[in-house]
This record gives sequence, structure tokens and C-alpha cells, in this order.
Amino acid sequence: MGPPVDSEPRQLRQLTKAESLQLLTEVSFGRVIFTQNTMPAVRPVNHIIDDVAVIFRTHLGAAVLTTIGMIVTYQADAIDPDSHLGWSVILHGYAHAITDPDTVARYEQLLRPWVRGEMTHVIRIYPEIVTGFELVKDE
Repeated sequence: MGPPVDSEPRQLRQLTKAESLQLLTEVSFGRVIFTQNTMPAVRPVNHIIDDVAVIFRTHLGAAVLTTIGMIVTYQADAIDPDSHLGWSVILHGYAHAITDPDTVARYEQLLRPWVRGEMTHVIRIYPEIVTGFELVKDE
């Protein structure tokens, strides 16, 4: 792979909260960032967006389960490596365990994990702070 056809640096445009949340619905993969043993930790997960909340499933023993009731960060993006165009969204919010059996069953139908194993825990992150940026060509 060579440099992009148009290798000029891109403009960085800040997205609104609504634009950012809409873009999250267009991808199914992101990263949960949290604190583990006083150090930053990152776990890739596949997600869905329900209303404005990020929903993902995990397994018993997953480090991310220690974040229940704590503030976490979620980041997802879609940036083309050749054209250098795309977007990145970062949100911060509390991680909540979903325990209602009907709601858990609903998410088990809507969200198929990409990793084998029993993903019996469902986590919801309601965004408190949302930041989004888009890389665009100069106009």
C-alpha cells in the first residue's frame, strides 16, 4: 500500500452529540476503557446501540465486570487507512449490569458475541459525555 491518492492532511471537524451517537449505530465494534489495578485497561467488544446506550455482552470472570457502577469510556471509529477519512467517537458514562431476565433475553437475541463462550452478562453504558470528530477533506 502506498500513500493515499490525496495525501494532504485532513481537517478535523467536531461532531455534535447527535451526530456522534448516530455514527455509533453504523459500526458494531469498539473498545471499553476502564481502570484495572490502577492502570488503564482496554477490552474490544462488539456492541449495539439501544436508544442512546451502548450495550455489550461479556462472560463471568471478565475484567470489565469490575466496572459495574463505575465510569468507563467507550470508543469506536471508522477511519479509512488509505483516504484518511472517517470518524471517531468517545463517550463516557456509568457501566450498568442488566439483570432483568426479559431484557437480558432480548439482548441475547439482538447481540451475538463475536467470541465463543457463554456471554451471560449484559452491560449498558449510558453516555454522560460524548465527543466525536470527523476527518474531512478541505473544501
